[in-house]
Amino acid sequence: MKLFETFKNKVKEQKRTLVLPEGEDQRVLGAAVRLANEELAKVIVLGSKENIQALAQKDNLDLDNLQIIDPAEYPADEKQVMVDKLVERRKGKNTPEQAVKMLEDVNYFGTMLVYLGKADAMVSGAAHATSDTVRPALQIIKTKPGMRRISGAFLMQRGDERYVFGDSAINIDPDADTLAEIAIQSAETARSIGIDPKVALLSFSTKGSAAGEMVDKVVEATKLAKERDPKTPIDGELQFDAAFVPEVGATKAPESDVAGHANVFIFPELQSGNIGYKIAQRLGGFEALGPVLQGLNAPISDLSRGASEEDVYKVSIVTLAQA
Repeated sequence: MKLFETFKNKVKEQKRTLVLPEGEDQRVLGAAVRLANEELAKVIVLGSKENIQALAQKDNLDLDNLQIIDPAEYPADEKQVMVDKLVERRKGKNTPEQAVKMLEDVNYFGTMLVYLGKADAMVSGAAHATSDTVRPALQIIKTKPGMRRISGAFLMQRGDERYVFGDSAINIDPDADTLAEIAIQSAETARSIGIDPKVALLSFSTKGSAAGEMVDKVVEATKLAKERDPKTPIDGELQFDAAFVPEVGATKAPESDVAGHANVFIFPELQSGNIGYKIAQRLGGFEALGPVLQGLNAPISDLSRGASEEDVYKVSIVTLAQA
């Protein structure tokens, strides 16, 4: 908890604005009230004011510190600006009529608030599929200069231990170039939350102990990542024990500056990334926060639909810490 308090102090000093599109979800509304009452951020929730007030009354929540925006009742002149900017951003791919329809979706509306500078960060996904959060983010916020894709990372926390696991949410079977980009993005995420990154690209092989196309991909990705980000300690291919356990790292990869000391773990594909973080969460007792969407021009996070109010609260803080 001491480490999490560091995040809270950071975002409290920043005084950023967070938009939560799913204001009509009890978990999201509870987290929003906590964030606002603790003055961790200015919080905007989207949804019907009537429905949100009914939810608040049910749980005796005080909405005084929240800004509630009902997209259906948004001032016509401001909505027109939003429509025009969305059409401009989509570069002719959508008509004004289509843009009006798109903005009926709270995720598109919330993403536009971020794009227009009315919010600094967004967290969604408690009541929507990942694609519903990712699609508007890619279409409107878009990737950072030099980045061609986004990825999803989890912050894994247990006591004073903190690690980043990527990609555990987005890219199903990344090639070497994508894997290298995920490694660089994950290192950046680590820095944004106070972790000095040591990045291990994981495999079932350590430094040639096994062979095959899957190993070759990780070897090539490691080479590309090192070339693109030479200042960050990055190494692979490493088995998890070689990456994490100092004694094993010293034996299997004695010349590595990462082996045995890694704190950012890059999985070779989504299947192992998803399984890995859930094993750490369910068997290892780690708290899994995320996924944080990486590589975007603004901090946006996608919640699991099984998220609790506590999850929404903590993912929001981690996301704000990146703003």
